[in-house]
Amino acid sequence: MSTAHTTLPYRFVAIEGNIGAGKTTLSRMIADQYNCRLILEEFSDNPFLPFFYENPERYAFPVELFFMTERHKQLQSELAQTDLFQQGIVSDYFFLKTLLFAKNNLQDEEYRLFQRLFHILNANFPKPDLLVYLHRPVDQLLVNIKKRGRDFEKDIAPAYLQSIQQAYFEFFKTDQELPVLVLDINEMDFVQNRSHYDVLLDVLQKPYGPGLHQVNV
Repeated sequence: MSTAHTTLPYRFVAIEGNIGAGKTTLSRMIADQYNCRLILEEFSDNPFLPFFYENPERYAFPVELFFMTERHKQLQSELAQTDLFQQGIVSDYFFLKTLLFAKNNLQDEEYRLFQRLFHILNANFPKPDLLVYLHRPVDQLLVNIKKRGRDFEKDIAPAYLQSIQQAYFEFFKTDQELPVLVLDINEMDFVQNRSHYDVLLDVLQKPYGPGLHQVNV
């Protein structure tokens, strides 16, 4: 493991990505590497999620509403702590993903209502100093999803993963205020191959200004 750097140059880093991209695993590794506070999304308790994957149209609104309120509660608790930025934060999600998934899953009238609620809840949250998006092709995501073996994810369709990916990239093209680093990690296994992990750490040490930055690693 790389020891060239002892700290991250960013106080608050959010690691994002599609389902099965490896964002939680990488967040854990980075937080451990730099002794950062780790925030992991608490998603498995969503009682509507298994039903949503079986019947998306019927269960989309309750599943997204539950996700939003739980993410808000968790982030409000974590980000309210006064010493939060003394050691840095690494999170495996960004609150905005709530809106991106909702836009992808909800009907127009439902989304308009959801959007109003989201902006009220999001008003006081700090934005990350760097948003990292882990990009993998859909076929690789499906392999990873199958490998981790969660029952409620076994019927996820490739088209659904593709639509999520599209929602992220549409947002990245329109937001010019947030520093966004898209890492194409198609050929990387940063868990089993430590040299791959070291490459990622080196990339995260570089300065990135507002806007979209794409790196093939």
